[in-house]
Amino acid sequence: MLQSGLKPDHMTYPFVIKACNESSMTWFGLLVHTHVVKSGFECDSYIVSSLIHLYANGKDLGAAKQLFNLCSDRDVVSWNAMIDGYVKRGEMGHARIVFDRMVCRDVISWNTMINGYAIVGKIDEAKRLFDEMPERNLVSWNSMLAGFVKCGNVEDVFGLFSEMPCRDVVSWNSMLACYAQCGKPNEALALFDQMRAVGVKPTEPTVVSLLSACAHLGALDKGLHLHTYINDNRIEVNSIVGTALVDMYAKCGKISLATQVFNAMESKDVLAWNTIIAGMAIHGHLKEAQQLFKEMKEAGVEPNDVTFVAMLSACSHAGMVDEGQKLLDCMSSSYGIEPKVEHYGCVIDLLARAGLLEEAMELIGTMPMEPNPSALGALLGGCRIHGNYELGEMVGKRLINLQPCHSGRYILLSNIYAAAKKWDDARKVRNLMKVNGISKVPGVSVIELKGMVHRFVAGDWSHPESNKIYEKLNEIHTRLKSAIGYSADTANVLLDMEEEDKEHALAVHSEKLAIAYGLLHLDSKEAIRIVKNLRVCSDCHHVTKLISKVYGREIIVRDRNRFHHFEDGECSCLDFW
Repeated sequence: MLQSGLKPDHMTYPFVIKACNESSMTWFGLLVHTHVVKSGFECDSYIVSSLIHLYANGKDLGAAKQLFNLCSDRDVVSWNAMIDGYVKRGEMGHARIVFDRMVCRDVISWNTMINGYAIVGKIDEAKRLFDEMPERNLVSWNSMLAGFVKCGNVEDVFGLFSEMPCRDVVSWNSMLACYAQCGKPNEALALFDQMRAVGVKPTEPTVVSLLSACAHLGALDKGLHLHTYINDNRIEVNSIVGTALVDMYAKCGKISLATQVFNAMESKDVLAWNTIIAGMAIHGHLKEAQQLFKEMKEAGVEPNDVTFVAMLSACSHAGMVDEGQKLLDCMSSSYGIEPKVEHYGCVIDLLARAGLLEEAMELIGTMPMEPNPSALGALLGGCRIHGNYELGEMVGKRLINLQPCHSGRYILLSNIYAAAKKWDDARKVRNLMKVNGISKVPGVSVIELKGMVHRFVAGDWSHPESNKIYEKLNEIHTRLKSAIGYSADTANVLLDMEEEDKEHALAVHSEKLAIAYGLLHLDSKEAIRIVKNLRVCSDCHHVTKLISKVYGREIIVRDRNRFHHFEDGECSCLDFW
């Protein structure tokens, strides 16, 4: 235009400035600003508003403020540009001062402030402004909804979602994300059905939240259907969606499919590499994790601290002590990453599982920081496995002092006392739980059947087919006794009760109910897939191995720590869990 000899007017400059803003070319905007001044348009309110927005968006709030103060004829766009600039820098105090000075606010002014307060976590301030708004639009509702999601209060999010006069895909995605993040996968999947029923087309954030829900539940069938939906509806499998698919398949026990998706991804960032390595870790595949780690570096992707947590976990689950210690030692020297408490915790877990309790204690003593409860919990678990009751008692008491509201610490110490037949001490720990108002987290196992997720709790009779399930349990018990001479491992039953009562308590653990249900309904060629919220006890682990042999079934169990693939009387963990 300039080369043609044409002069820009007051309508030209705002479009050029907007183009600079959208292209993040603030430097070119400076040249345009100079041209504006030379052309005599420096007092044009529309142009000045565009420049304020350019500088505010380019993080030069000083220049934006100077222009704003010099402008005598400020319009609502100028005010909003200043507010937006402060909000983007998290300076809500300054943003509020400008907002309060505004005489004529529009809905954008209100929405920007609400969104800003939501981003910095000041949800009460956001809600106060939301309630004061003279007129709300869909952006107002979505901003408030996103703020509640960030705070993680499901009731508040659902309450606001229910009140919305209208919803778009952003609204539905916020509600789905809330359910997925807050450990309510069933609700997320049910909401997806409602979303499709009202004709809202899912987007990338939709499927990412749903894949997370499937991963949490171990709902492979639903995850497979969702993957098909992604392909059929041509939703781009970018690094975000691809990583979510890898995570889902890994956590649903299909590490081969996770690998296929990962290999097909065109763009792999550090999160994608970490996810597949972590997937290999929970399946106990150390060699595959090591190969991926090598390929990651060859691809030019720098490992980060999360990568090393995944690699050290792989060493721990595989019981490879030397490899784990070498990896910890080289983090700083070879990669410039200082080990954090999580990395030390992984190696403490590795040493404790291997029975090297003195070495684990020595590592705790040489750590540059205090061990966190997870590290001490790993040591306590090792004491229980290897029968070091004296050290276990000391660590257990320390943990209870650190986390008086964590039921697992009491239970593990009780297990140690029970194994040593110190029933009085076990009772004291249980009584301390009651005094502190702590309830034991119930063992819950879920199994997916034809797209339906069935939930079982120890001793549960709530399932519609409970009679058949318990009949199947009795049949299993009888067959195992007659075929192999099975007897229950009652060492960790907490109470001093008759041996027969202990056996009954173990017989109705949640994973056994889920396996019985799977045997009733799944084809003999189908794997039985169970997800449990707690660590599998030694008796259930032993029984599942026997069931896989006697019934000729593949059984896959994901517990709190890792995957167990049972087949022909053996487990992939090699009894190291």
